[in-house]
Amino acid sequence: MSYTPRHARQSKTSRFAHRAGSLLTGVGIAAALVAAPATAQAAPALPSAASSNSPFLQQAEKNLQAASMMVATNARNAVWDARNALRAQATAIARGNKTQEKQLHDGIDALVEAIAPGLIAERTPKPKPKPAPKPAPKPAPKPAPAAKPAPKAQPGGCAKTARACVDIKNQRTWLQRDGKITYGPVRMSSGKPGQETPKGFHYVNRKVKDEISYEFNNAPMPFATYFTNNGIAFHQGDPSVKSAGCIRMYRNDAQTYFNSLQIGDQVHVF
Repeated sequence: MSYTPRHARQSKTSRFAHRAGSLLTGVGIAAALVAAPATAQAAPALPSAASSNSPFLQQAEKNLQAASMMVATNARNAVWDARNALRAQATAIARGNKTQEKQLHDGIDALVEAIAPGLIAERTPKPKPKPAPKPAPKPAPKPAPAAKPAPKAQPGGCAKTARACVDIKNQRTWLQRDGKITYGPVRMSSGKPGQETPKGFHYVNRKVKDEISYEFNNAPMPFATYFTNNGIAFHQGDPSVKSAGCIRMYRNDAQTYFNSLQIGDQVHVF
């Protein structure tokens, strides 16, 4: 005859099974599912490993089977509610043991997947996709280079070989090089009737900075640049008054001609 001590301790396995069974018995959702009207449809086969490893998962299997046998319109909802209730119980049983909690949760989810395939993925909120990184702002376009000033149009009538041009008709003169204007046109006055400035091609032959006119009572002719052999020159004077043949110019213009023209440079009067 065997004797069992009245106050003998239960093994850890027995205590776990007893606690799991007690918790599962007290879950309202499980009772509701078991009491729900079932269809004649046979329950789907469940993973053998999940249904045989622990008393908790064995009871979970029964509850989930009951949920799956409800009418079609409510079955997936019932299974989902049962799954959440069972996972909450598993967390309580594990008492902070994350390894044990994960084993129970994985076992419950394996049963749910067998009973209602795709339910967990269907009901689990999907993480919001991270917004695509904004493209780096495009660098500001480089400012367009400043347009070069268009070359001044060359007034007609002056030869490209000339270094200085004198337009008698329009009373203007300019300097140029290879046909491109480098200074002017500027205002001038040429010889009056009877003392006209000679037209044609001439050449600079001498320059006198502080010149005077002996012929006209020592009249000042600053910055005189002679281009004929009979005393015709560019020089400072009033361009609103006709001359005795010279080309009168404002002081700055006469000084520019004096500094720019060299002996031998061609002057074209037309």
